[in-house]
Amino acid sequence: MKLADRIVADPETCSGHPRIEGTRVRVSNVLGWLAAGMTPAEITADYPYIHETDIRAALEFAALAVDAVPVAAE
Repeated sequence: MKLADRIVADPETCSGHPRIEGTRVRVSNVLGWLAAGMTPAEITADYPYIHETDIRAALEFAALAVDAVPVAAE
């Protein structure tokens, strides 16, 4: 799986926020669900058009985004 095949950003959809290709589900939604304690199985059950590879792509995208910009922990 290539990250670029699953995560896209288009100014015409979701205000340009990174999202899962073919959906309006933003990367931030997936991260929030995982942070709230949902499992990938629960996410895919609630949103059957999302696959576990999409969840991994969202995590990979987030990891790369955090590495791209220095962030100071407070």
